[in-house]
Amino acid sequence: MIRLILPLCIAVFLAGCSSNTSKTEDNKDNNSIYTQADYDYLAISNPETMSLASKRALERNYHKYEEWFGRFYEHDLGGDFAYEKGVIRRDPSRVLFIDGLYYTWYTRSTGETLGFGTGDPEAKVFPWDKSEIWYATSKDGWEWDEQKAAVVPGVNGRYDDRSVFTPEVLAHEGKYYLVYQAVKAPYTDRVKNTVGMAVADNPEGPWQVLDTPILRAADNGQWLGEEDNRFAVVKQGDFDSHKVHDPTLMYYKNKFYLYYKGERMGERITAGGREIRWGVAIADNPLGPYVKSPYNPITQSGHEICIWQHKEGMVMISTDDGPEAGTVQWAEDGINFEIRAYIPHTPEAMGLVESLDDDAHPMSAISWGLSHQYILAPNQPWWAGDNVIRRFEFNPIHQ
Repeated sequence: MIRLILPLCIAVFLAGCSSNTSKTEDNKDNNSIYTQADYDYLAISNPETMSLASKRALERNYHKYEEWFGRFYEHDLGGDFAYEKGVIRRDPSRVLFIDGLYYTWYTRSTGETLGFGTGDPEAKVFPWDKSEIWYATSKDGWEWDEQKAAVVPGVNGRYDDRSVFTPEVLAHEGKYYLVYQAVKAPYTDRVKNTVGMAVADNPEGPWQVLDTPILRAADNGQWLGEEDNRFAVVKQGDFDSHKVHDPTLMYYKNKFYLYYKGERMGERITAGGREIRWGVAIADNPLGPYVKSPYNPITQSGHEICIWQHKEGMVMISTDDGPEAGTVQWAEDGINFEIRAYIPHTPEAMGLVESLDDDAHPMSAISWGLSHQYILAPNQPWWAGDNVIRRFEFNPIHQ
């Protein structure tokens, strides 16, 4: 028996030595892709004895992409975008510069927001409930003139009969495409929204609303019980099984990329907070059909959509929620994003200025734009106040 055990022990010992040697060699190979300048930048004195933090810094490129970093500043606006008590203006679209005027589209509503559980199906549950999509113009980007509604809720029974909100716009080959969220009554906690589209030949309309949505939530989750509770599920389903929010339409590589935020039934908490992710659906024609990418979800964070093209790739900012909140990311294919920078205090619901030179600098597309802010009285829940549209500016910081 001893004769049998001894060779076995020796074999195990040799295998362990071989494995340790292999790991050492792997570490040397990994270290060989970095230069002394990389180590110096991250204050790594001895690459042979790196902490996990130092290894993460190298792997995640903390020593690169300083030109992507900067800070945001926000300012109040004048004209009709000055704060008006009792009026909600939020979710500004990207800003188009047409014939000497800046245009933006946004969510507009009035009336008290009461939340769920009132027992009244007509009660307004969120600031974007019972909303319309309006547009405003400006000569200088500071003083804004509110014009009129561009898209309003549809007739009873249609997919958009309760509310239309959170618009984004694409100008392409002489036409204008508005994409936005839509909700069909009744607005319950478990309601699944859709993404609608309206088309016009002129930024001032009239807008032709499509008869059917261009995007729907996945249908592979399963609620638990009959209580109107979005956290109670038997099966969560895909990342977008409950909501398809914040649509942004981009023309990229001869196709139409519809980026959107997905929310899952039975939402949970991740290492970075809320379970929030983005996806993309792609079409050959701006009217669709839009096919969800097999790579979805394409992020693991991000409350709002903020995305633009920079040279031969797409840049996006992942705002609040998730472990990668506050990051700037880039993808050559528009799908597989890599972190470039970490930005503190990103504005909410950023609308970019289309006419800025987005190739001059990685962040030049957000030199300025529009965002929104909640205006709350003391002891109010987040949804009970007003919203106002503001202007943001981005200042690159290079040492």
